[in-house]
Amino acid sequence: MNNLVNVTRRQWLSRVGKATAAGAVLLSVPAYARPSAGRVVVIGGGFGGATAARYIKRRNPAIDVTLVEPAKTFYTCPFTNLYLGGLRTFEQQGHGFDDLRALGVNVVHEFAAGVDASAKKVSLANGQALAYDKLLLSPGIDFRWNALEGYDEAASQLAPHAWKGGTQGQVLRTQLESMPDGGTFLMAAPANPFRCPPGPYERVSMVAHYLKHNKPKSKIIILDAKDAFSKQGLFQDGWKKFYDGLIEWVPLAKDGKVVRVDAKNLTVETEFGQIHKADVLNVIPPQKAGAIAHQTGVTNESGWVPVKHQTFESELVPDVYVVGDATIAAPMPKSGFSANAQAKVAAAAIVNALADKPAAQASFANTCYSLIAPDYGISVAHLYTLKDGKLAEASGGVSPKEADANFRKLEAQYGEAWYQAIALDTWGTRA
Repeated sequence: MNNLVNVTRRQWLSRVGKATAAGAVLLSVPAYARPSAGRVVVIGGGFGGATAARYIKRRNPAIDVTLVEPAKTFYTCPFTNLYLGGLRTFEQQGHGFDDLRALGVNVVHEFAAGVDASAKKVSLANGQALAYDKLLLSPGIDFRWNALEGYDEAASQLAPHAWKGGTQGQVLRTQLESMPDGGTFLMAAPANPFRCPPGPYERVSMVAHYLKHNKPKSKIIILDAKDAFSKQGLFQDGWKKFYDGLIEWVPLAKDGKVVRVDAKNLTVETEFGQIHKADVLNVIPPQKAGAIAHQTGVTNESGWVPVKHQTFESELVPDVYVVGDATIAAPMPKSGFSANAQAKVAAAAIVNALADKPAAQASFANTCYSLIAPDYGISVAHLYTLKDGKLAEASGGVSPKEADANFRKLEAQYGEAWYQAIALDTWGTRA
């Protein structure tokens, strides 16, 4: 991350403003009003799916938009780490869909059981079938169970991953509360690619904050399957400042790669046979695109979804668009902000395609804030453009290394404001 292009905050805000303005131009295009403007089914009610449903309906209210999401309240992964640190409640992570319904989106709380792409139909678990002209998937991630020997779905109830929003975060929080003072919190961090690259290290920061104030004799060990991580220098500076001696990071080169998990006994084994014992074991396993993406046939041998970056239409199945963590969209990271940005581009492309119009030129932005301690935040931000049909980094960078306390406090406040803003933009709700 230290090789990223540095920009001043004023320059960054100026560039983001231009990107936002470009998005506003897309949204200001007159709606294509016609009696039957097409049917769109969106699967997944997170940052990607809910945003796409909202923006398709906004651009052309005549389009019949159905959002399929089993959860009546969607709990986000972003900011769950703050819940683990005791800075937020679990309920603050939950968002409903009433605002989307008020906009005219048909929200169906049911599981999508399958997609027949040739017939253009989505089968629901209740037996209902939904016909579509365009399908948008925002399936998030699933886990490669047993990629780490012994770590399957049952094991995750004893050694939670907490890498999807919902009850897993509550399980991990309860385990932290029950952990004895002087105990060990052990995290197994995955190799790239995975959802939210800075997420494991923000989690460690928030767990350290909780332990420092509640169980000060405890320690944290990160066993990492890689030798570098997002915002590494900034995180490590923050750890030294607030949690010196509490956090030990073991990289791949020092036998940090976990290959075997014994969830019952809360132990893990690394590549070269080292056994580590935990009091609380947080395993973040290798990942792949959500199950419905595989069933639809839009994934390749990598387990992720190749897409056309100008529109986020699948490269493998026509009239199916995929956004968010499931996609192959490097250099954009797998993040909530990326999913939201990609959804807006896909929404514009779908509306144009249904009206027999070409896709507009797209640009993208991503910002990720991480909290190391209360009033101490760091960030990474980038703009992306298209080159020869593929995403390319245009500009961006990380927070300055030598920032003062006021700057770090502002970064923490910006992170809170970001979450409030993106929740409002996605679900029409405030946290």
